[in-house]
Amino acid sequence: MGREGATRPGAGPGRVGDVSATAPSAWLDWIDVCAIDDITPDTGVAVLIGDLQIALVRVGEGEGQQIFAVGNYDPFSHAFVIARGIVGDRGGTPKIASPIFKQSFDLATGQCLDDPNVRLPSYPTRVRDGRIAIAVAP
Repeated sequence: MGREGATRPGAGPGRVGDVSATAPSAWLDWIDVCAIDDITPDTGVAVLIGDLQIALVRVGEGEGQQIFAVGNYDPFSHAFVIARGIVGDRGGTPKIASPIFKQSFDLATGQCLDDPNVRLPSYPTRVRDGRIAIAVAP
């Protein structure tokens, strides 16, 4: 792909047919973690990828189900417990509440719904052939 910041072929600013990419771009590794049926609907499980603990949450079942991945560390109780939280929604936003002090986190973004200064890391997920994969930076 060339070095970061190099001009690459494509439509964009600069000369016609060139795009300047100055920001670093990290490729994500998709890690297969489990079968979708390994997670009971409206619950979470903890997965370990290297030293990274992630709460993998299944919301709903069937065609409308969604899979989310957020950090498993609860910054309020200082424990790795988010996967054991209570899954639900707040105003239509899928959320998980910490099982310790009950702060709620938006499953899509990791944003704490009770404290705007706190956010869990969130990770892209995908389901293919009944298997869930999480994208993490290498």
